[in-house]
Amino acid sequence: MDVDTYLSHRRILETPAGEIGYAEFGSGPAAVFVHGIGTNGLLWRHVIDRVSDMRRCVAIDLPLHGITPPRQDLSVPAMAQVVADLCAGLGLGQVDLVANDTGGAVAQVFAARHPELIRTLVLTNCDSDGNYPPASFAPVIDLAARGELAPAIQALAADPAAARTSPLGAGYQHPEAVPDEVWHAYLTPVGGTIEQARAFERLLTALDPDDLKSIDGELRALRAPTLLVWGTADETFGLEWAYRLRDSTGGEVVEVDGAKIFFPEERPEDLITPLRRHWGAPRPG
Repeated sequence: MDVDTYLSHRRILETPAGEIGYAEFGSGPAAVFVHGIGTNGLLWRHVIDRVSDMRRCVAIDLPLHGITPPRQDLSVPAMAQVVADLCAGLGLGQVDLVANDTGGAVAQVFAARHPELIRTLVLTNCDSDGNYPPASFAPVIDLAARGELAPAIQALAADPAAARTSPLGAGYQHPEAVPDEVWHAYLTPVGGTIEQARAFERLLTALDPDDLKSIDGELRALRAPTLLVWGTADETFGLEWAYRLRDSTGGEVVEVDGAKIFFPEERPEDLITPLRRHWGAPRPG
């Protein structure tokens, strides 16, 4: 799916807590796709293009990303509530939840709080208890805490080509192949103005290990069939974390050789094939 087609399907849901941006494709049982920090629902466009014959695919823009405005509370639990508000507002009922990067932490909190709403859970390379936030991300969070990150984010938003050598670009196997229009779509909402960039700093400094540590019991009790599709070349969320999540969720691990964090965008077929198989499996009794 090209960028313009995806963007033309974006909508705004008005809720008592604020506006939520999303894009919707297809029909059938609902599937909700959750992105991580610094991207937005556009990340899922190629995957959605190939699974919307099976599902009503809804890709959320989390607060401060895409077309969803920032909120005062930018913590992961608050974002999980935004996902819940979107599901309620659209009347989705049970959903197949698919998540990437920090969106995986959001998805885990949402699943722990609302297990009755989870038909299936699919996590790609993402945060997990013990690796949240990742140790390799600490220098970026430190910059945000000192108020020194915002100017750099603004500079990236003004020069998307520079993103190819940034920490965001490191999430791709081939950042040089990512079109400028995609970098622009990702970076403008989080750094187009100094106010947005300061909000991005607040988001990073709100990442709290207790967000995932506190839900370990609920996650282990989750009965929804769980699939962990994991790129093996990702240093931020190494393969060992997929197997630790397997131990917590009882899920299955599918290894994607040589892939990095953003493989759902870069190598969509490597997610589409196991995703379609997973959705076709019956729910255990």
